[in-house]
Amino acid sequence: MANQTAPGLTNVTTTQTATRTVVSPQIRFDKLYIKTIPGILKATVIVLNLLGFICIECSKYSHHSRGEFFNFVAMCGFWFSGLMLIFYIFHVVEKFFRIPWLKIELGFYAVWTLMYLIASCLAVTFYPTAYVVAGFFGFLAMVIYGYETFLKWQLVQSGAIAQGSRTVEQVTTVQSVPTVATITTY
Repeated sequence: MANQTAPGLTNVTTTQTATRTVVSPQIRFDKLYIKTIPGILKATVIVLNLLGFICIECSKYSHHSRGEFFNFVAMCGFWFSGLMLIFYIFHVVEKFFRIPWLKIELGFYAVWTLMYLIASCLAVTFYPTAYVVAGFFGFLAMVIYGYETFLKWQLVQSGAIAQGSRTVEQVTTVQSVPTVATITTY
């Protein structure tokens, strides 16, 4: 159906987009975060990092360069994931929502997926049993870091924030504006 306007009027359409971010600036303890999928993934990867580290340290070849590299990867992953878990549980991420937490996590998890692939391959090809078991835990951690990379990438693409909520509202208005008639004289 055609747009019906009175003679001498023109429709002008205006679209306004407003983004609303709702966060709580209080640091508080939230024990329910650990039951969410990101919380479970972070807790699991912390345990896997620690188990891989312990396996290498219990080996008599713990000071071999392969073991030291694996331990470097495991401990960096352990501390970063542990720190992020604490930040999410206490809503520090929500308090400082202007920091691009999702992009930071995305970058770290992507790099650590690759680092764990390398470290685990080096560990399982060294053949002491402790290294093979550590490599197994490393491959599991690699899969979880890869999945977290995928989840963070989806959130970054959608424009979400790490904690809290962000809504995008679009308002479309139609106004009828009088047209100016031009008079031509000869």
